Amino acid sequence: MKDITAIGEILIDLTQTGINESGVPLFAANPGGAPANVAVAASRLGASTAFVGKVGDDGFGAYLRRVLEGDKVDCSGLYTGSAPTTMAVVAVDGRGERSFRFVRGADRDLSPDEAGKAAAGGKFLHFGSVSLTEDPARSATLAAVRAAREAGVLVSYDPNYRSALWPSQEEAVDWMRRPLDLTDVLKLSDEELPLLTGTDRLEEGSRALEELGIQLVLVTLGGEGVYCRWRGEGWHQPGVPVQVADTNGAGDTFLGAVLSRLCRRGAPLEDLTRAELGDILSFANRAAALTCSRSGAIPAMPTLAELEG
Repeated sequence: MKDITAIGEILIDLTQTGINESGVPLFAANPGGAPANVAVAASRLGASTAFVGKVGDDGFGAYLRRVLEGDKVDCSGLYTGSAPTTMAVVAVDGRGERSFRFVRGADRDLSPDEAGKAAAGGKFLHFGSVSLTEDPARSATLAAVRAAREAGVLVSYDPNYRSALWPSQEEAVDWMRRPLDLTDVLKLSDEELPLLTGTDRLEEGSRALEELGIQLVLVTLGGEGVYCRWRGEGWHQPGVPVQVADTNGAGDTFLGAVLSRLCRRGAPLEDLTRAELGDILSFANRAAALTCSRSGAIPAMPTLAELEG
C-alpha cells in the first residue's frame, strides 16, 4: 500500500526550449500531467507513490510508463487505451510563464472499473480538475474520490483551471467546485481562488473554503510563496528567490513536497502544529523554486538529496 495515489492525466508536454537560427520554435517532449507530476515529485522526496491513469498504445505512452517506473512510481494502475497519448503544447515567454494548447487522447478514457484501484488505501488520494472535463474519466475520478473518503483515506485536490479544456468558464467552475466538500487538502493558485470563492482576497477566500470542511487550504502565489489556512488561522509563507527558467511543474512539485512531508507523520494531519506546518511549507517552497530554475516539468523536479544536502 502506497503513501500517495494520484489519479488523472499523464501526458507529453511539448515544451518550447528556444528558437533556431531561422526563428523556428524548438520543442522538447517532456513527461507531464499534473497528477503524474505530483506522484513523481513526492516519490523523489521520499514518499511511496502510485499512479492511476491511461496512455495510448504508442511510443509516447511507453515512454511515460518508463519515466514513472524510473522514479519508483507504482504503475500497476496505468492502463493502455485505443486513443493516442494526450499531449499539451507548452509555449514559454521571456519571463518563464506558460501558455497551453491540448490535444486530448487516452487520459479521458479512464473507466470507473479502472479507477477503482485508486481507492485501495494509503494516506492520500490526489486528483485534479482536468479529470473532470469529460466522461468517463469524470465519473471514474469522482467515484474513486468518494470511495477513498469512505475508506478513511485523505483526499488532496488541485482545481487546476485550463480554459482550453472546458466549453465555458461557467461549466468549469461548476465542476471544479463539486468535489470541494470531499477534499481534505486543497492546493490552488491565486488566479483560481476567485473562480471558486468569488473573491481574490486571500483571507476571505481561504476562510470560505475552510468552511466547506477543507482542513488545509494552500493558495500558491508564484514567486511570493504560499498563503496557508489551517485550523482557523491564515498566514503567508514567503517564497524562495530564484532565476526562473520555466514555471512548468512548480505547483505540482510544491504539492508533492507538502504531501511527502505530511506522509512522514503517523497520521498526516492529526495534531499538526503551525510551526511544523511552517517547516513543511518552507521545504515545499524550496523544492518548487529549484524546479523553476530548470526546464521541463518532471525532468526539473528535485530529489531529496538536493534539498537536504
